[in-house]
Amino acid sequence: MEITADSPCPCRALDADQASYAQCCQPFHEHRASGQVLPATAEQLMRSRYSAFVLGLADYLLQSWHETTRPAELLLDEDLHWEGLDIVKTRSGGAQASRGVVEFTAHYSQDGQRGSQHEVSTFVRENGAWFYLDALY
Repeated sequence: MEITADSPCPCRALDADQASYAQCCQPFHEHRASGQVLPATAEQLMRSRYSAFVLGLADYLLQSWHETTRPAELLLDEDLHWEGLDIVKTRSGGAQASRGVVEFTAHYSQDGQRGSQHEVSTFVRENGAWFYLDALY
């Protein structure tokens, strides 16, 4: 999927305000490796990871995955098209927390069929950076 800086952000964090990708997840995607701009909450990281799946940013997904559970490589399915994100619930995971849980449903289409993935993801914060740890489906 092609997204420009002015496009609405795929994570739809600020749908009512029509936040652009540049105002939302793009700074996280561009600066994760340098640590310059990091998500402040577990939900922000989860949203930025969803946007990374939409955009096919495997490097960002691996960088934001905790080293204890991170796979050696990540191959994304190019035939899977992510189409929407609904946050169900967030527990803890604020700017001062060390752990957080985000429950969400991500909607997709593949081969003309629509589907959704419901997940409860766990996140940990270390040295000021949030990381995806694991999930229950």
